[in-house]
Amino acid sequence: MLEIRHIVKSFEGNRVLDDLSLDIGQGEIFTLLGASGCGKTTLLRILAGLETPDEGRLYFHGQPWVDTSADTFLPPQKRGVGLVFQSYAVWPHLNVFDNVAYPLRNQKVPKAQIREKVLGILESLGLGGYEQRATHQLSGGQQQRVAMARALVGDPALLLLDEPFSNLDIGLRKQLRHELKDLQKRLGLTVVLVTHDQDDAFALSDRIAVLRAGRVEQIGSAEDIHDQPATPFVQQFVGRGTRLEGRLAGSGDRAWLSSAVVKLAEPLQHAVDSPLTLWVRPDTVALQPDGSQAGTGVRAQVSHSIFAGDRYETYVQLEDGQQLMAYQPRNHCSAPGTWVDVIFSSNPHASLLATQVSH
Repeated sequence: MLEIRHIVKSFEGNRVLDDLSLDIGQGEIFTLLGASGCGKTTLLRILAGLETPDEGRLYFHGQPWVDTSADTFLPPQKRGVGLVFQSYAVWPHLNVFDNVAYPLRNQKVPKAQIREKVLGILESLGLGGYEQRATHQLSGGQQQRVAMARALVGDPALLLLDEPFSNLDIGLRKQLRHELKDLQKRLGLTVVLVTHDQDDAFALSDRIAVLRAGRVEQIGSAEDIHDQPATPFVQQFVGRGTRLEGRLAGSGDRAWLSSAVVKLAEPLQHAVDSPLTLWVRPDTVALQPDGSQAGTGVRAQVSHSIFAGDRYETYVQLEDGQQLMAYQPRNHCSAPGTWVDVIFSSNPHASLLATQVSH
């Protein structure tokens, strides 16, 4: 549906998008995930027609929107795109109805049709009866819904969202994620979401592209990029984890970590005793009472725990001084000073991952 090919964009000599290519399918929520400055918002603005790439091509259902080699550029108003900004850009001098009706009036849609469409989209977004309300009287969540209604009232073929939940509290974020997912399914929308928030990306996305320095590091489902990271950057950027130092053991699929031998996610073809940088996620290890899993874990001492609502985040120190964080259930939190065995998951995608081998 949406084909992005070899996009390059620079600002004042700084290359923000570096030969970026990807495809977005009909009816999916596709997320551009990355840290500030990775190029995700610039790419979204290129899709909207608010920026022109220095090089590259952009096709929508086979129609060229941008082709720098042929000097092709379809202006924003002809793309049929809905756009919701991070700040919502709700106009304070207009009431809710007029905010949402604005794009239809620009298109010279008849008044009766404008009223029908505006009232319909407000009702679908939980804003029925708010059409005469001044926007400054609305909560942040209601203003976000007004911005969404304005983007959707023209029946866009593509909805672009730039950090749409970043100004909202946690509870409201969860509610609006659910509402957006439901709305997207009901309307069959294709959505491109820009965010730095992994919770938003995981909760909403069919597929995620992790961006770094203007390039795509990995594309896949939330499970793919979390459990099977394609690069060391994705491994450390997505989810939580602890970096540990070890050495490759004789069999190639195991490593020395502190005073024990542990199994690696994948075997390595390197010399025995090669130094390794390892990565372990907190939900892939268990802390057992010291000695209960003799010979199968790494001995460690509990430093402290932090209450995290549905669990504890427990920090332990291995015998060689390295620190590790693991999750523990609320009904079984090890006390500070307790000695435990750190047991690594047998799931190959959840066990220790070697991120670097030093020669």
